[in-house]
Amino acid sequence: MLRKARLDDADVIKSLIDFYAKEDLMIPRSLNEIYENIRDFWVYQENDTIVGCCALHVFGWEGLAEIKSFAVDQAHHKKGIGKELISCCLKDATELRIKKIFVLTYVPEFFEKFGFSRVDKSMFPQKIWAECCNCPKFPDCKEIALIKKL
Repeated sequence: MLRKARLDDADVIKSLIDFYAKEDLMIPRSLNEIYENIRDFWVYQENDTIVGCCALHVFGWEGLAEIKSFAVDQAHHKKGIGKELISCCLKDATELRIKKIFVLTYVPEFFEKFGFSRVDKSMFPQKIWAECCNCPKFPDCKEIALIKKL
């Protein structure tokens, strides 16, 4: 079941993200950051267990948003959960009248299946100076930027 995240989901969301961050496949997020942005998150729950998460973060007046913190528990890969999470974020962005949605990822091929195209990260200075500059991987991050026009 796909649903909006609640405050009591924050620890599980952090665990999902931490697993991939330790594998160097995702940027880590602090628990505080998750709490502050809990309204951005969607979770996928099977029975009483959260097995996936994803956030849609709006970047203000420019009609731009980012999909971030996308993670699915390894035991639940290849079940369509990731597709549902991304589709939900795209639907949410459309309803918000977002014009462009971007993602920074180490797995660009997954997002290309949804019609995202590779672009240079310099297209997103507001992201770089608001968030990336605080990342331990800055300025040598190897994430690939992709964008989709809605």
